[in-house]
Amino acid sequence: MKEKNKNSETSANPKKQLHKEGEKSLKLKMVKIKHKIAIISGKGGVGKSTVTVNLAMAFATHGYVSSVGILDADITGPCIPKILGIKGQKLQAGPLGIFPATGPLGMKVVSMDFLLSSDEVPVIWRGPLKMRAIQQFLSDITWGELDFLFIDLPPGTGDEPLSVMQLLPDMDGVVIVTIPSEVSQIVVKKAVTFARKLNVPVIGIIENMSGFTCPKCGEHTDIFKAGGGKKIAEDLVIPFLGKIPIDPQICSDSDKGSPFTIEHPDSPASKAFMEIVKKVEEFLKQRRKLETTAILETAGKGVNK
Repeated sequence: MKEKNKNSETSANPKKQLHKEGEKSLKLKMVKIKHKIAIISGKGGVGKSTVTVNLAMAFATHGYVSSVGILDADITGPCIPKILGIKGQKLQAGPLGIFPATGPLGMKVVSMDFLLSSDEVPVIWRGPLKMRAIQQFLSDITWGELDFLFIDLPPGTGDEPLSVMQLLPDMDGVVIVTIPSEVSQIVVKKAVTFARKLNVPVIGIIENMSGFTCPKCGEHTDIFKAGGGKKIAEDLVIPFLGKIPIDPQICSDSDKGSPFTIEHPDSPASKAFMEIVKKVEEFLKQRRKLETTAILETAGKGVNK
């Protein structure tokens, strides 16, 4: 009788059934993606989306061609397609589901921008609608098998970041982007506390816009001071992943839709991205070791009992 009542309750509540089906679909899609990493920042204007694109492209050129994806989770201000040069594409629907757009080096990309009719159309949604959209981007899109999915989140600790963290409890971690200024450093602490409260590992901090070297005279200028990212990483006992110097070509390439790390692989900024790739890989390697050790210890305790 209890089982019958349980089934009756489910059939009488289609919303509950739909929610369960969505969770099942989400797990089936995400299990095919080895690593899920969110890129966050405490405040806007630090170049987070540009860092996301170029970090993803650096991974793609580091042996992960056609095995990297980007979810543009900034629902109201999506800009990933523009930076990648694939603005105007649409998500393709087929018998097997909805497929991401394809960017350089076979990158899989999903963004709200692909669903808008023009640049002038705003997305005027409250939190629940944003969360539903992100859930659908993760569960209804046929991502396929990927080594890495980078999730570009809007600034702050609001609806979109919270939604992603709750939907993906097995996330590998977050990368926090900041600039050297004291204002940015203060807000980074909030981002770190946010991640820790949700039990999401902090992979490390990237200091963007870290100094400018004149290409003509070679003089180096710290426009936004220097060392802020490293200092906050030390204060909070978080890995410091590296510094990305200011390069006017990064802005130019982003505007014309040509990923900087592809166009200028020998530049100091591109080399900095490649060093960050190695540090993220090392973080993931160490995390796997710890997880394996924990599993073996748990299994050993069970045998001893």
